[in-house]
Amino acid sequence: MKNAIASLQGILLLVLFANIASADTLIHAGRLIDGESDRVMTEMTVRVSGPVIKSIEKGYTAAGMGDSVVDLRNQTVLPGLMDMHVHLTGQYSPDSRLRRFTMNEADYAFDAARYARRTLDAGFTVVRNLGDAFNVTIALRKAIDAGDVVGPKVFSAGKSLASTGGHADGTNGWANHLLGDPGRPRDGIVNSVEDARRSVRQRYKDGADWIKITATGGVLSVAKSGQNPQFTADEFQAIMDTAADYGLRVAAHAHGTEGMKRAVMAGVASIEHGTFMDKEVMRLMKQRGTYYVPTILAGNWVAEKAKIDGFFPDLVRPKAAAIGPLIESTFAKAYAYGVPIVFGTDTGVSAHGDNAQEFALMVKAGMPAMEAIQSATSVAAKFLDIAETHGSLVVGKQADIIAVPGDPLDDITAMERVSFVMKGGVVYKRL
Repeated sequence: MKNAIASLQGILLLVLFANIASADTLIHAGRLIDGESDRVMTEMTVRVSGPVIKSIEKGYTAAGMGDSVVDLRNQTVLPGLMDMHVHLTGQYSPDSRLRRFTMNEADYAFDAARYARRTLDAGFTVVRNLGDAFNVTIALRKAIDAGDVVGPKVFSAGKSLASTGGHADGTNGWANHLLGDPGRPRDGIVNSVEDARRSVRQRYKDGADWIKITATGGVLSVAKSGQNPQFTADEFQAIMDTAADYGLRVAAHAHGTEGMKRAVMAGVASIEHGTFMDKEVMRLMKQRGTYYVPTILAGNWVAEKAKIDGFFPDLVRPKAAAIGPLIESTFAKAYAYGVPIVFGTDTGVSAHGDNAQEFALMVKAGMPAMEAIQSATSVAAKFLDIAETHGSLVVGKQADIIAVPGDPLDDITAMERVSFVMKGGVVYKRL
């Protein structure tokens, strides 16, 4: 009898452990935006099993043995968000230029880990990092993938490519005895077709996912022009051809019209900022399927900071005051023209964790709230070639799921108040 009871107890324990091992997480969603369709579903249950979405069911499904329930019946559930332009290794401040001389590689790495967590808490489960120092975000990507650091999935371009004196030449504004000639492919300085090829190959060797080029001058670099083209057509083509050989796509920082034309004609995947984009550039982008990453938030941020005496170097301040405010109107024109648009903020200029403020700016400039949300979900996933696994709440896709209070279609600023974050089936934030 004792042996029979013991056997029965053993069987019951095995059944219990089996049920616990197969336990699911049930998310009861008051409203659900799937990231693809334009409709909002109400009173839904998203069943998550391990790292993936197992089912999406109408009504509030009762939990089975071992299942856990996340009650979001008063909230809107959405796919994890994606930001196509961030800089996780820093955050602009009045002493940013000085910090280049006081920070070591490890300091940047710890900052990047901190900003990655802040970004994830803001609801962004995937980011594209367009430019860093010391390949920190390539190492960060590996650490996040390995589960050693908490943060979003990272696509990294490593160090950006620039010409001597260009926007991504980190020695701009230095004293002559420090200036030197940073003209090495490892430093991303391109002054010839051969440099272009070697710089792309170096990034491939470093483990970059993308190539980032500064096709024109920029706002925050200590150089006079924010608009002039900074690569020749031959250099552009060498970058594009070499990147294609190594399976890499190219993102182009660009404010000035001529630099944008050269970049689009060469075949870049995206134009970042695009401040002085004209109808010819828009036509070319629409024709070639080149995406526009607007970064309105960064433009508005630098315009506001330009009003503060001493916040920017004297050479930067007039560029920030002139260029920053124009991006919102450029976005409005590009959207009306039908240019493909994907969500991106240039966060690291503005504060990490504030990424979602871009949504309200997009809506203010004329994009409907649902399209703005899709630009950071299904559109971004297609742009990154990860639509099979990310970007929408669909059975079989990775369980990257967030929630916001209220209805973001009525008040888009709700996107700035993320209350729940799940990435790959793991809950990282729950208020």
